[in-house]
Amino acid sequence: MQDRGLAAYIAELLGTLFLVFVVGTVVTLFVASSPDAQTGSDFAVVGLVHALMLFGLIIAFGAVSGGHFNPAITLAAAVQRRIDPVDAVVYVLAQLSGAVLGALLVKGILLDEGRALGYGNAEVTSLLGGNFQGFIVEGLGTFLLVLVVLAVALNPRARQEWAPFAIGTTLGFVVMIFGPLTGGSVNPARWFGPALIGDQLEASDLVPFVLGPLVGALLAVAIYRFVISGPQFAEGAEPPTSDARAVGQAVKDAEVRARNQ
Repeated sequence: MQDRGLAAYIAELLGTLFLVFVVGTVVTLFVASSPDAQTGSDFAVVGLVHALMLFGLIIAFGAVSGGHFNPAITLAAAVQRRIDPVDAVVYVLAQLSGAVLGALLVKGILLDEGRALGYGNAEVTSLLGGNFQGFIVEGLGTFLLVLVVLAVALNPRARQEWAPFAIGTTLGFVVMIFGPLTGGSVNPARWFGPALIGDQLEASDLVPFVLGPLVGALLAVAIYRFVISGPQFAEGAEPPTSDARAVGQAVKDAEVRARNQ
């Protein structure tokens, strides 16, 4: 279990701030605000921006804080005992604060343009039957995102140098697919900031945008533990391998055993 410090908390705040600011801006500019809009919503652009921004943020801040920027990912890391519970609480508070600041920045730059879309606020569309269906969509999207995080970033046997790319592109894919249904938030902080600043914070939205991602994250932890890193996989480096890689893998296996005791 890793101890975090002030630098990590600031990194989570800044990373979430930039993520929500960029997401709010691209949603304001590329998502139609009414059925009478002359141009349709372009969720390919929105998803690509999500992917590139998260990729860059993980590269920039990942070595400092782990690059969570999402309470659902922090929950998964806490369950996996990769972060102290107290640090996890501070992470979530930093993420929520960063999300509010990011939404305020969108409002400051795009006051009139962003008003109709709540400065990037995520909403359950009328294409779905209601908030329960939104809960399923957000839970599924978060499940995919967190499972990739666990598999490539928190898995000692993974090629972790690919983690920023894999996580960023997964988020982009999720937004492209689920964006038209719920906004593709898959992040309670990303929903909270714009909803608060756009005066669209409603208790009923806690089901799809908070409960959905948290349940999805916990399901991802379960699948990761029992399928991806389960006892059916022997310790040691996968062949073919070099002596140096075998030694490095043995060290990682010992660290995992110690962490899970």
